[in-house]
Amino acid sequence: MTSEFPTIGPEGRAAEALSKMKESGFQEIPVVENGNYLGMASYGSILRKGSVTPDTKVKNFIRNLPTLSMDTEITKIAEHIIANNCRQLAVINGKKIIGVVSRSSLTKVAAGMKILKDIKVWEIMTTPVESVREDGMLDDALEIMRKLDIMTVPVVDSNIMPIGIVGMKEIIDNHWKTETKSFGDFKKSSKAQITIESIYHGAVKTIEWDATIGHAASLMEENRFSTLPVVDGKELVGILTEFDIVELISASREREALFVQISGLDDEDKFYTDAMYADIEAEMTKISKIYRPQSLTIFVAKYHDAGNKNKYSLSGRLFIHGTVIDLKEVGWDLVKVNSDLMKKMGQQVTAMKDSNVSFRKRKK
Repeated sequence: MTSEFPTIGPEGRAAEALSKMKESGFQEIPVVENGNYLGMASYGSILRKGSVTPDTKVKNFIRNLPTLSMDTEITKIAEHIIANNCRQLAVINGKKIIGVVSRSSLTKVAAGMKILKDIKVWEIMTTPVESVREDGMLDDALEIMRKLDIMTVPVVDSNIMPIGIVGMKEIIDNHWKTETKSFGDFKKSSKAQITIESIYHGAVKTIEWDATIGHAASLMEENRFSTLPVVDGKELVGILTEFDIVELISASREREALFVQISGLDDEDKFYTDAMYADIEAEMTKISKIYRPQSLTIFVAKYHDAGNKNKYSLSGRLFIHGTVIDLKEVGWDLVKVNSDLMKKMGQQVTAMKDSNVSFRKRKK
């Protein structure tokens, strides 16, 4: 926990919040009124709420995130961060904020956790990788961030070699220097056509796919990086983020029930949540007869084809029996895609039991 953090009032402007984020490196800033904690102002709120302008008041995009106490367990903190896809959480005493815990502070803890020392990067990295070319445009990176609900994207050269990172910080910095009036107007702006090579962060560190999570966490801590491109020699094979490491900490939490998190659903699709959870519960009940599952996270991405019909891509990650299973399923019917994904999970666990499969490079 850090006791040094920026704050902003609910009547403050979005431009002021962004300035404080830029100066402090925080992506969520506590909103405080008369000494009382109200919530967080975040990059993510601005990204999702396209009507935000530099003069929009902070009270219009406050996030109501869980709060922590001084005795909250590390694994529970990790669970909150994963469930809410945030970078910082407030530590509260009564109604007063006394500190902030960030993903990076958990990554620092992970570097010394014995339970993680033998886990390899390839076991939790995300693959295949969504990346942008250095000669691509700023709005290409923004589209990936919006689609995947992420804050950083790797930059590659013409040989698909990692050469840098572009993040939400660079996008917002360049966006609100333009003539646009709101974040939602960004892609309409000529400045959205700024090339990636003119703004990306080039001091990139990479990590080998077979390195340990402890080493990766130490590398992130030493260099203050939240994202590491994963390579096999010179080939980009995955991406590892602080979120992945925090997710691993969350999975190590002892629970009476399986922790399940579905993210990426928009309001239109939340109608199907009950049906999705029913299929998840049915398959996890079968799986638990083989090995006890620890946590399951599913990310939903939705696309529109030329006929304006929705297509869904579901990425699932199951922590079970000291192993991570990453799978992906694509289709037109959200509930069926989820059901098919769960069936594949069950088949993988059965195969793991029957043949002691050693999952090296995962392919989705």
